[in-house]
Amino acid sequence: MATSLGSNTYNRQNWEDSDFPILCQTCLGENPYIRMTKEKFGKECKICARPFTVFRWCPGVRMRFKKTEVCQTCSKMKNVCQTCLLDLEYGLPIQVRDTGLSVKDEVPRSDVNKEYYTQNMEREIANSDGTRPVGLLGKAPSSSDMLLKLARTTPYYKRNRPHICSFWVKGECKRGEECPYRHEKPTDPDDPLADQNIKDRYYGINDPVANKLLTRASTMPRLDTPEDKSITTLYIGGLGEDVTDSELRSHFYQFGEIRTITIVQRQQCAFIQFATRQAAETAAEKSFNKLIINGRRLNVKWGRSQAARGKEKDGVTESGIRLEPVPGLPGALPPPPVSDEDASTNYFNLAPTSSPAVMNLGLPPPPGVAMPPPPGFGPPMFHTMDPMAPPMPPPMAMRPPGQVHYPSQDPQRMGAHATRHGGP
Repeated sequence: MATSLGSNTYNRQNWEDSDFPILCQTCLGENPYIRMTKEKFGKECKICARPFTVFRWCPGVRMRFKKTEVCQTCSKMKNVCQTCLLDLEYGLPIQVRDTGLSVKDEVPRSDVNKEYYTQNMEREIANSDGTRPVGLLGKAPSSSDMLLKLARTTPYYKRNRPHICSFWVKGECKRGEECPYRHEKPTDPDDPLADQNIKDRYYGINDPVANKLLTRASTMPRLDTPEDKSITTLYIGGLGEDVTDSELRSHFYQFGEIRTITIVQRQQCAFIQFATRQAAETAAEKSFNKLIINGRRLNVKWGRSQAARGKEKDGVTESGIRLEPVPGLPGALPPPPVSDEDASTNYFNLAPTSSPAVMNLGLPPPPGVAMPPPPGFGPPMFHTMDPMAPPMPPPMAMRPPGQVHYPSQDPQRMGAHATRHGGP
């Protein structure tokens, strides 16, 4: 919005005139000898609609030219870059940062309220030292665990690449390698990341990039504090063979008094017991997914009480996770019968047949009652007519007391007659 000095000068004192933009390291580029063009009152701010000084530059070789999109006042109110509108400290969208810091900064949207709010923020910015954000953001906590995990620690220069050549997509680009745009296949138009709005990003609503990061943060592992207040022990896994007792103590002593440190070298883990529960909670919060000793990232978990170790039964762990059955193992045995009537002798689960496969042997008769001889050892069913045959043995009940009948001594057995009468 270029205007001459002799034209309407109404409210021109609120126009912004700056000597250098507020940029993040990614937008600035990796070239330390960058060249910029400066256009005083070149465009309107896309948030507050006030003219401001526009800067334009090329961040690197084979990169597209970039320029500032919002004024420095709007940038300072949200502590964001003037070009990409990402947070200057964490490199994250405003919606993600405000969610992590539990900040709800309602910026007015109407023209009159927006102008009044901007003037108050400019007055607060002028009275501050410029080292910390202003408004609700300056009163928020200094850091958040979620933001530290999602924050980008190195510049992402791939974001400065040129846009995709629309002529190449249609097969009509004739520049070849001299084309300043990318010759690549475009992304899916139904992808939410393909529809981004600069105002939605600034106000922190309906930002597809922020929604993607928040979804990733919700699926990240976290360490829940156990309800049992008597647990003051932390489990440290993945030690390897190089981590010693002194190295663990040198890291964890800063969180509170350590009672004992037990290293199980066979399982490459350690148990650190603190004197107080507060010290254990602080150590777990500061060390979870952040503990690196001798170049190894160690796993930090809460220890379990003795009573909780016996709760893992019926295939369900203490945390409520159901364990999958191991394939190849036999199933559970059938429950025993409830009453005596349901009891059976079929212990091998054999199919029922017409003739029983198992012989049920009865109990011996009481004294004085004759028991029938086994099959094949009793007297014959008919009397022989041979006069030379030996006499029949008396029945068991008519034998004199004290005489015991052994089947091997039965004269009717095979070979007994030949031995008795066929001998010399």
